[in-house]
Amino acid sequence: MFRILLVLFFIPLTFAQQIDKVDFLKCDALVLPNASDKSISGTITYEFKVKKAIDTIKIDAKNMSFTDVMINGIQVAFKNNSKELVLYEGFKKGKNKLTFQYNAKPKQTLYFTGTDDNYQIWTQGQGKYTSHWLPSFDDVNEKVVFNLSIKFQNGYNVISNGVFKNVNHKRNGYENGFSTYNFQMQQPMSSYLVMFAIGKFEKQTATTKYGTPLEFYLDKNDYLKFEPTYRYSKELFDYLEQEIGVKYPWGIYRQVPVRDFLYAGMENTTSTIFSQDFVVDSIGFNDRNYVNVNAHELAHQWFGNFITAQSGKHHWLQEGFATYYALLAERHLFGDDYFYEKLNEYAEQLIRVSKTDTIPVMNEKASSLSFYKKGAWALHVLREDIGVKLFQKAVKKYLKKYQYKNVNTDDFLRIVKEISGYDIDNFKKVWLETAGFDRTLAQKYLNKNNFIQDFSTLRKSKKSLSELVAIMQSDAYYPIKQYVVFQTQSLPYEERKILLDAALATNSIPVRQMVAETMQVIPPDFKAAYESLLLDDSYITKEIALNHLCDNFPEERLRYLEQTKEIVGNNDMSFRLNWLALAINSENVSKQVKIPSYNQLVDFASDKYESSVRQNALELLLQLNPNDEQVIELLFKATVHHKWQFTKFCRDTIRENIKNTAFRSRVEELSKTADENRAALYMKFLKE
Repeated sequence: MFRILLVLFFIPLTFAQQIDKVDFLKCDALVLPNASDKSISGTITYEFKVKKAIDTIKIDAKNMSFTDVMINGIQVAFKNNSKELVLYEGFKKGKNKLTFQYNAKPKQTLYFTGTDDNYQIWTQGQGKYTSHWLPSFDDVNEKVVFNLSIKFQNGYNVISNGVFKNVNHKRNGYENGFSTYNFQMQQPMSSYLVMFAIGKFEKQTATTKYGTPLEFYLDKNDYLKFEPTYRYSKELFDYLEQEIGVKYPWGIYRQVPVRDFLYAGMENTTSTIFSQDFVVDSIGFNDRNYVNVNAHELAHQWFGNFITAQSGKHHWLQEGFATYYALLAERHLFGDDYFYEKLNEYAEQLIRVSKTDTIPVMNEKASSLSFYKKGAWALHVLREDIGVKLFQKAVKKYLKKYQYKNVNTDDFLRIVKEISGYDIDNFKKVWLETAGFDRTLAQKYLNKNNFIQDFSTLRKSKKSLSELVAIMQSDAYYPIKQYVVFQTQSLPYEERKILLDAALATNSIPVRQMVAETMQVIPPDFKAAYESLLLDDSYITKEIALNHLCDNFPEERLRYLEQTKEIVGNNDMSFRLNWLALAINSENVSKQVKIPSYNQLVDFASDKYESSVRQNALELLLQLNPNDEQVIELLFKATVHHKWQFTKFCRDTIRENIKNTAFRSRVEELSKTADENRAALYMKFLKE
């Protein structure tokens, strides 16, 4: 999973004991999500085998109700403690069949977004959250073959794990306007990897080199963005399958973006969900694209799904592997310089936090940075030390030996030692059991790349202006040129101009963007050259350039606004929102433009839009008119959004602004006329 916040797996002792005695084999689940009241109900059939005598069998089920609980066709008594369905009678040694119906109204894990005919419904189960919407197992060591059937109203696309078998219009009783979509898995997986997603999507397909069908989904309104969003997807798949050396184990692979997803992506078995923020057009691709996350989540289909870490202590076996293999895949696409630049970036991030990030990789409380990026670095060192061929051989044997099972770090390292004779004890101590990051040791591996050596030399040296211009005109990798532009921004413009001209002439988007960022004061004789940045294939560059041009040449603000009025920008609509704010703040813009611009900005802050759009809009509105009651209402309303990053922004913003007398007075007035729930929300912050 590609994300910032990490939820670790904790395995209660009781469940560890249950796994030794009971093996759940298969789950056939018919589930019915209800968008009107944000609930879910269903009929569940579990096949399980009792291996040893046991008094009580538990299934994780948070805040659910149950009826018609039967084992082997006979109704049985049960207990519901609001955390588990507890069974204590009716089962026998050997194979058993459990059936029941359930109902739940989850407060997390199952998310309903959108309104009217534009619903999206999706799940997010890692690390032990699936049991909030589906009676299942928080323990990742309990692997089950999950076959989901989802009943929902017609006119929507339904996606789940496994192969799509059929759509049945009459299953579970005919209901006009509803259908049941049936999916089937062949192999077991941990419960946190179970998913479904519902929405109005467009679909495209492809087939990999060795015959695996690929399905790509986008919101129906984004159908023109398929190519840039999913660019390189087939190449990534073919490369990873070859590099890993084990055929993709799940039969089909599909990907779907959803609105306001909690993280960058989630590697549900066969069916990755990812953030709508990665849905881009050909210009947006240059600002932020899905390539790395795409490769990361795909790598998890082997490292995390095919084999799964036994506990949080060994979580690097999933995130470190997925991070490293994603980087290898990008190396295949973009070359060695890109690869080493990213490794160097990881190293610098790890060094920056080393004084406060004092927990080693092999600890369930380790940071995400350690699991992901130090884990990736550990694998790079191992691959370099034993050689590519032996590394590939070890990984292949590791996957084959433990397929569809759970693993720990020693399982992997034993195979490495067996194949290569490598000193795994020292490796484990240095890279996995010791906190911090050894830059000197890492530099030895980085220096195998000429770009890294050249960059390091440049940072330590003092170059003449002519030498810097020569670098700008050379074929040096673009971060070196960015660095030159950044480091020379204190030079007088008259001296720096020749370098700036050379930087613009590179036609490198990131190098030109650095020019845009560092030229906050634009001399008149550089104006025409700077204006060319408005035409770059980057919405970020366009936005920076528009702001600086409007600040430097206010008399031409109307011309710049007219030139860029049709640009929307990336998924967060940052360019469009910034354009509206500029129009509202411009003296020469008429009220006929300013008033609808402000109203549009307010609309963007409403719940019709994703949180990234709403947050950007709210930030601008609070700068323009912080005491506008409709803005304050929208800010408070957003505090109950499901995305914690957005709600934190809203709560923090309210607490800061409520110190202001005028803002506080507006909140007090709103609390007097609001409904009971909203009034309680206002009073909560007023009383703090």
